[in-house]
Amino acid sequence: MPSDLPVHVANFSTLLVCMVLKFPQIFVLVRAKSTAGLSLNSLLLELTGFIVFVTYQMYYNYPPPTYLEYPILIAQDGVLLLLILYYNGNLRRSLVYALVFVGGWQLLTVQKWIIDLAMSLCTFISAASKFAQLQSLWKSKDSGQVSALSWAMAAYTCIARIYTTTVTTGDMQVLVRFIVMTLLNLWVLATVLHYRRDGSSKKKI
Repeated sequence: MPSDLPVHVANFSTLLVCMVLKFPQIFVLVRAKSTAGLSLNSLLLELTGFIVFVTYQMYYNYPPPTYLEYPILIAQDGVLLLLILYYNGNLRRSLVYALVFVGGWQLLTVQKWIIDLAMSLCTFISAASKFAQLQSLWKSKDSGQVSALSWAMAAYTCIARIYTTTVTTGDMQVLVRFIVMTLLNLWVLATVLHYRRDGSSKKKI
């Protein structure tokens, strides 16, 4: 049906963007070999939110096109986590994090109330990840190692998901999450650009 075309476009474009969403951040980190301005806590919270969200979608048999990007994002976050731990000299912790995440993922589907409770907290977890990144930026006042492009793409995918959720499942928990994430992604993006502009001004002086 013609009316399905905008949904297909939104789903497909979101998937395409998410396939490379973390690549700019990974490239910036590898080039700089420094994690200044990046928050490890933010990344860990984001990973937790992603795992809860995709598990919830799969548990309730939601249409796969509405969440296919999350396994891709989880894999990219995993690479980013390894790089941050490597440059911080804490690579040995990666095994501990892996065990915690795998164990937590298995626990989510043991009982229905567990996954429902986790999903109700998912928005707070994901929001906390954005605030952790904001705090890291405010503290360091340095956004040189933070990719503005990655945050811009993240904002786009959330906007697209607001639309697809509205016209497909209508799940209010999911919809509220994407609205909050859109606003916070834009806030982080604005902060990154602000400190980058300040840094450029200081160099000129």
